[in-house]
Order: sequence, then C-alpha cells, then structure tokens
Amino acid sequence: MERNQLLERIVVNPKLMVGKPVIKGTRLTVQYILNLLAHGETIDEILQEYKGLKKEDILACLLYASETLENTTFMPLVEAV
Repeated sequence: MERNQLLERIVVNPKLMVGKPVIKGTRLTVQYILNLLAHGETIDEILQEYKGLKKEDILACLLYASETLENTTFMPLVEAV
C-alpha cells in the first residue's frame, strides 16, 4: 500500500479524542496503538482484540509516527554540574 493511502487512514479532528490522531472510523489513537506495540503486543494480537481494524491501520500508525518525528528537533539535555 502506498504512503498516501496509509496516511489517509489517520485523521485529526479537534472534536474527536481531543484532537489526537486516530484511526479513521474509530476512537483508537495512534498513541494507543504504538503503546500496545511498545509493550509487546503483536499486530495479530491487536487485530484479534479490535475486529474492525486491518493490518494497514496499524502500519498507518507507524508511518504517521515516523513522519511526525522526522520533522522534530531534539535538544540534548544538559546535566547540571
């Protein structure tokens, strides 16, 4: 699936989940899906838990997060002496 097709699966609406990016047609935030993955859930386990989701929805979350971070500037923390 192409980049644009994946990103179309993610929507940002200030009236839905306080404007957090969500999977279109759900109330599942990108952050929530990433948190599940970070804590060891597999894509298949997530798909079993949320029957309406497709693998492409989870891939869209990963792509959205990746592209969001791409334009972020990180500053190293300076340790107090």
